[in-house]
Amino acid sequence: MREDIIRMARESGYQHPDAVGACEDFAYFDLERFFHMAQAAEREACAKVCEQWEWANNAADAIRARGQA
Repeated sequence: MREDIIRMARESGYQHPDAVGACEDFAYFDLERFFHMAQAAEREACAKVCEQWEWANNAADAIRARGQA
């Protein structure tokens, strides 16, 4: 989980604050991208839990669909 968060932050353009110019380079849209990546990861984790129970497969589909809107 921690590794996933670090990976998503780096993919969204995050640089450690000690990096030269990092604070200036980490723009709002990068933070927004990280937020959406984290939301998608959380939805997928929840959907996978629902898939473990046959009666909850519709819930898994509904959770994934929330990210399509």
